[in-house]
Amino acid sequence: MNETLDRLIIVFDRVVVWLAGFGAIIVLIQMAWISYGVFVRYGLGKPDRMVTEATALLLFPVAFAGLAYAMREDAFPKVTMATDRLRPKARKTFEIINHVLMLGVGVFFSYAGVSATIRSFNSGVASEILHWPRFWFWAPGALALVIFSIYAALRLLVLIRTPATSEEF
Repeated sequence: MNETLDRLIIVFDRVVVWLAGFGAIIVLIQMAWISYGVFVRYGLGKPDRMVTEATALLLFPVAFAGLAYAMREDAFPKVTMATDRLRPKARKTFEIINHVLMLGVGVFFSYAGVSATIRSFNSGVASEILHWPRFWFWAPGALALVIFSIYAALRLLVLIRTPATSEEF
């Protein structure tokens, strides 16, 4: 079991980095598209309606693409003034509770994202101006949320299996 868990963590560490890279590519696309939109609007005096809708639709996948990477890098904001004074076992307990809460929120948003993706696919709804299927925008965000939830569950299992020490666990 421990060997399998280690392999899964290694695989998901790589997937998480690639997912964050995908999010960075989307940000670069948004940056170029918004710059084009500003130039066309103010330089040529002909606003492009597609820019606003496309960048708005791309915000959903970008918002969640880096969640698992932030967990991997331990980059979520923490207030540790109180927990730093606790014994190692109590600190570990609070860390486990924190991971359980993150997992719960991740699973909830994963369900909502996957459900929205399925509904938009089944309805065939398209964006108003671009006429692109909406599930193209929902699917990457839902995938990112599912990967975050799986990664959070794996990290929780590792945390539970690691003994509490006086150092960082």
